[in-house]
Amino acid sequence: MNPRERRAARHRPPNPEAGSDPRPRRRTVPITVEQVVDTALGLVATEGYEALTMRRVAGALETGPASLYAHVVNKADLDELLIGRLCSELVLPEPDPAAWREQIRGVCAQIRDQYLKYPGISRAALAMAPTDLEIVRVSEGMLGILLAGGVAPQSAAWAIDALLLYVAAYTLETSIARRRSAHEDAEWVLDRDELLRRFTDLPAETFPHTTRHAAELTAGEGHDRFDFTLGLMIDGLAHGRPG
Repeated sequence: MNPRERRAARHRPPNPEAGSDPRPRRRTVPITVEQVVDTALGLVATEGYEALTMRRVAGALETGPASLYAHVVNKADLDELLIGRLCSELVLPEPDPAAWREQIRGVCAQIRDQYLKYPGISRAALAMAPTDLEIVRVSEGMLGILLAGGVAPQSAAWAIDALLLYVAAYTLETSIARRRSAHEDAEWVLDRDELLRRFTDLPAETFPHTTRHAAELTAGEGHDRFDFTLGLMIDGLAHGRPG
């Protein structure tokens, strides 16, 4: 099969009759899709998503880019494989109408934590129209949770898009901020006290609200803002459910 046929085959459910061909097969290139994904994730974990290229992956595998293209169609295909691998690690609950809010929060938190292990990798999930079975499995699970909670199908479908987009944006921004803070001359970017001081030193006659509420504007530890925003989105769905 050519690379596009291989990609299509990955996105189909397993065929129980497959593998019955008795003819011996011989691997011409000693590289597997799994090795490509493992290597790519290793590069992202150590150097960030921006460093990821097909050439870098090939170099780490001590081969040429042509060997990768025998298994992966292009960089977009590799991106989908990476997100699919992360999604395969997610544990999806059995939908519970009484706990749907907590369940959807939990799935989003799992995705957040997976993305944060690999700086900037959520960029790979943006503008993606996935067909990878593991990614679709997560979307299916999230849809089941929202429908069990009484959310209308159209609202549930768009809510999943919005939630995944927010998780991707949040983790991308967090990854960028963390990498910037690693440089001594950029520590102030994450220095809450410095930001608070700058806000309170502004002329109050020009910035009355910013100076008065500087503490609120700079408040929050860990994932407080993430949890707050998810709460807004999920509570909005709850209020929009049919009576």
